[in-house]
Amino acid sequence: MHTHNKTRQEKDLLGTADIPADVLHGIQTQRAIDNFNLSGVPINHFPELIKALAMVKQACAITNNQLNLLSGEKLNAINAACEKLKQGQHHDSFLVDMIQGGAGTSTNMNANEVIANLALQNLGHSLGQYQYLHPNDDVNKSQSTNDIYPTSVRLAILMSHGALVDSLKSLRDAMLVKADEFSHVIKMGRTQLQDAVPMSLGQEFKSFASTLTEDVDRIAHLSELLTEINLGGTAIGTGINAHHQFGELSVKTLSELSGFKMILASDLIEASSDMGAFVLFSSMLKRLSIKLSKIANDLRLLSMGPRAGIGEINLPPQQPGSSIMPGKINPVIPEAVSQVAYKVIGNDLSVTMAAEAGQLQLNAMEPLIAYSVLDSITLLTRAMHMFEHKCISGITANVEHCRAQVTNSIGIITAVNPYIGYENASRIAKLALSSGRAVLDIVREEGLLSEEKLLEITNIDNLINPKIK
Repeated sequence: MHTHNKTRQEKDLLGTADIPADVLHGIQTQRAIDNFNLSGVPINHFPELIKALAMVKQACAITNNQLNLLSGEKLNAINAACEKLKQGQHHDSFLVDMIQGGAGTSTNMNANEVIANLALQNLGHSLGQYQYLHPNDDVNKSQSTNDIYPTSVRLAILMSHGALVDSLKSLRDAMLVKADEFSHVIKMGRTQLQDAVPMSLGQEFKSFASTLTEDVDRIAHLSELLTEINLGGTAIGTGINAHHQFGELSVKTLSELSGFKMILASDLIEASSDMGAFVLFSSMLKRLSIKLSKIANDLRLLSMGPRAGIGEINLPPQQPGSSIMPGKINPVIPEAVSQVAYKVIGNDLSVTMAAEAGQLQLNAMEPLIAYSVLDSITLLTRAMHMFEHKCISGITANVEHCRAQVTNSIGIITAVNPYIGYENASRIAKLALSSGRAVLDIVREEGLLSEEKLLEITNIDNLINPKIK
């Protein structure tokens, strides 16, 4: 809790301002807080971004010390400050809105000022006594927002990516469990919402698992594109105000600190403005979202009812579904998954537009890209966890109802078609539809196939894995 009746005065390019005496941020952060009251989502909504900023600043401080540009005393103080941020401390000091003008300068300065003030405390000085350790001259030495911010965003995505993939794998595995559980539940497949041919409910869930498995590999592969960074390029990629060895050394140190193999871009000028890796990664998140929503929609259709719909499966009830209709239960979890998917699709469009808006040597819209991608990762990670634990794992099958639909379906004629011919099959299908009689009963009555052959054809194993003999 801040004691707002006590203030300290700080100055910048625009003049002076009074800031609450006990806050860790400084004047430039305060101006950004006042200017950008937009999304209501501050930097601290994404802890991995703060931890990434701390690692990048730490790597830069270590490199500056190796190059004799920063004293050991200042390095130790900055190191200690960054370690606290990496441990999750003082994240409440990162209050700038994720959507901000300035290409991320406000985020960079928020980090510079918080780290500087924590370092000043470590050195025994008061907050704001920047003559002893300065946010720009020391914490931001050899750096620019234009290499620090994109590097930190990439690292934050890499750090968040693991939880996303774990959540995806776990959901996929839950689908495989259901595929095995429902392996001998015979049901009708459908195309264009019409009866098609028989399959097992297990095959349907196996297809859900298979489509998710594809994205596990692709998301892991695309994340590698984010390891290429422009650290050391400073303002536009020329490396102005940085030692010629700074980029190579700081990238090596950042790799050691983060555990990710970071790579220095071969063309730092190109890397300072290019948002291509974000576009590809965001597009992959959109693809996953579309798949998840398709699965959610299928589950809603298959669970329609409970008595007047398809009713092949039961979703675990999570809450009463109506304020007026007693007994009604809604498929709230699949509905929420689809809404997350729509938000991620919208985020991807934001990334697309922001990436296109880059001009000359910089993309000033990168804060929106950062916000959108990190938001998508967070939403998808949570949604898949919810989907698995509050829906998929508790699904049950209405076995006899599924079988009855197969037996009564016109679609069963397709299994008989190779043995009686298309003309006969079409005639019987039409007769069954108009009379309301079962297809197999008409085949029996007309003596087109023996009972033994009919039993063989309609055996569940032959229906779900048909082999003409």
